[in-house]
Amino acid sequence: MTIRVLIADDQAMVRAGFSMILAAEDDIEVVAEAADGLEAVELARLHRPDVVLMDIRMPRLDGLEALRRINRPGAVNPPKVVVATTFDDDEYVHRALRDGAAGFLIKDSGPALLVEAIRAAASGEALVSPSITVRLLRGLHRPATDARRAQSPLSARELELVRLVARGLTNAEIAAELSISIGTVKTHLGNVQTKLPARNRVEIAAWAWETGVLDRT
Repeated sequence: MTIRVLIADDQAMVRAGFSMILAAEDDIEVVAEAADGLEAVELARLHRPDVVLMDIRMPRLDGLEALRRINRPGAVNPPKVVVATTFDDDEYVHRALRDGAAGFLIKDSGPALLVEAIRAAASGEALVSPSITVRLLRGLHRPATDARRAQSPLSARELELVRLVARGLTNAEIAAELSISIGTVKTHLGNVQTKLPARNRVEIAAWAWETGVLDRT
């Protein structure tokens, strides 16, 4: 299945570079390009891409507000949004993930990580640049109170899976680690997202760090 992508960036050279990288992949098609956040929201509505590759700092409407509008309550099958920026400020990262971003990349992460992030978003997973992942999760990792620990709605098996998600394992790696099928992993993840609730695996990982799940064996 071809992954349809909308690129939103105020720099024409950046859009052209991203487009060339993605167009070289057999399973990815760039369907539109936007030069600002307002245009990104409109083109997302018009073209219905699978994934939007979104810059943060753009004129008229920044990428974070465009992300929020795309993921507005009541939106029907909104595209996945991967934020790609030169800025790795923690507040940007937290806002993007809180508002439903399916990935966060620093622009100098390289072509391979860009393509991986697009494919991960299209398949319902999420990828955050390795350069900020550890710092991000360390910032989320606060001592959990006994009350918060007791509030987990997950089964022991689901908690086991969540710990692996929070450590960055893919579905295939989780399946191998737990000796179950990838289909079973996806079923567990769907149940976890419903119970928490969480919109994606990044929010699952954040919940694990915030509640101290990783401290428990």
